[in-house]
Amino acid sequence: MNSKFNQQLELLKATPGALTGINRGIERESLRVASNGQLAQTPHPESLGKALTHSTITTDFAESLLEFITPVSTATSVLFEQLQDIHHYTVKNLGQEQLWPMSMPCYCADEEQIELAQYGTSNIGKMKTTYREGLKNRYGSMMQIISGVHYNFSLPQQFWQLKQAPGMSEQDKASAGYMALVRNFYRFGWVIPYLFGASPALCSSFLQGKKSSLPFEALGKGTVYLPYATSLRLSDLGYTNSSQADLCVSYNALDSYLHSVEKAVNAHSLAFEKIGVKENGQYKQLNANMLQIENELYAPIRPKRVTFANEKPRHALAARGIEYIEVRSLDVNPFAAVGITPLQSYFLDVFLTWCALKPSAEFDPSRCNEYKGNFTKVVLEGRKPGITLEISREELTIPQWGEKLMLEWREVAAMLDRDNNTQSFSAALTELAPSFADPELTLSGQLLKELKSLEIDNGEFAIKLSNQYKQELASGSYQYWTEDDFTQFRVESMIKQQAIESADQVGFDEFLTQYFAKK
Repeated sequence: MNSKFNQQLELLKATPGALTGINRGIERESLRVASNGQLAQTPHPESLGKALTHSTITTDFAESLLEFITPVSTATSVLFEQLQDIHHYTVKNLGQEQLWPMSMPCYCADEEQIELAQYGTSNIGKMKTTYREGLKNRYGSMMQIISGVHYNFSLPQQFWQLKQAPGMSEQDKASAGYMALVRNFYRFGWVIPYLFGASPALCSSFLQGKKSSLPFEALGKGTVYLPYATSLRLSDLGYTNSSQADLCVSYNALDSYLHSVEKAVNAHSLAFEKIGVKENGQYKQLNANMLQIENELYAPIRPKRVTFANEKPRHALAARGIEYIEVRSLDVNPFAAVGITPLQSYFLDVFLTWCALKPSAEFDPSRCNEYKGNFTKVVLEGRKPGITLEISREELTIPQWGEKLMLEWREVAAMLDRDNNTQSFSAALTELAPSFADPELTLSGQLLKELKSLEIDNGEFAIKLSNQYKQELASGSYQYWTEDDFTQFRVESMIKQQAIESADQVGFDEFLTQYFAKK
């Protein structure tokens, strides 16, 4: 083990409670589909409230792409009770529609069937829809109806107090620590798609007749797959952006990160200029820059800070520092009714805490392609026997990396268990450890095994799961909230949206001018 890592562990061992009070939150995306598995063509249900202002139920790119958001929780059990309740309430209010249980979309014959999410008549609501219009015109709609799970994570203040950084404020220490975490995530974040990638196959309608250089194999009536893939969602086919490949985002410090993001947001794009910004009075995108807004920067992890009304994310970070990180590389788990399991949460807590403890040298730009290359190799062929990954000039097979990393992860898990009066963190590692030696135990391995053994399409299997989960979720009971709570959430969302719409004092054009004038 690394001596500096050992020093950090010894500090933790001598400071009981330093890992008590970790904050977690989950954002789960899921398409609304008809009972036959085709994309729902109905508006966002009124019974779910207003997507612009609802505290737990909103939409992402498309009107049919639901997003469920839990509050921040310090207890994993509470976190999943809340997520279960949101799903329970939603399925009870979907009528004949269901939730799609996979990351890659259902059958969609034509991109024109995908309606952009609508957020009302306010300026901020129009801006959200216009941003999505820009995504549609830049990258196409099919990529935007892919679903994922985002995991929000922050370490307690007492953890950062262990960091030796004379002359730095507590917040600056935390911000520097989170940037170090992010760098280690880029080095070792391939373990997330390896273990939890669950999109080795997709419906051929997703390709819309486009040719791909990937060596796809066919299954069933219309499924294509890669034999050793873990997460096609994270490949160039999925929720990535090849046009951003040359963007140089710095993760060595918060200031340099913000500077590089601001540069990307303000960099003019000749390719996007050809689309046009406004035509016949209708916006085609917010602007012709490389990124319309920061959210367009596709990354597997982001440093975050809760924003004020109409505040840009980078301004919030610059003013108040990093509050938490958002992991964006999780596929929807098709074997879980709510898209993610407590086991995954416990592992993520161990892994992210380890990323914060592990010494994290600044990035050498010449080695950035190494980290991207490892990630790409794992998402396309991570279960292939004998493949190797090189990290910081050390090249090992995935089983070898797993064995090596587990030694340090178990030390971290023991500290998390101690400070949270549980054995769940260590138990999660015990359950997942064999997956490094046997890739068929991973989620992608399990899914492909099911499809091949049943000889059915990806979509047919998803419909079967969707039916099963709808019955399970609808017949369950509330664990944390009540029906009255969700009624109140819905009413509050309607009142808040109406207030926002009534408060607008300028037209949409002027609103955008003022918004982008704030550098």
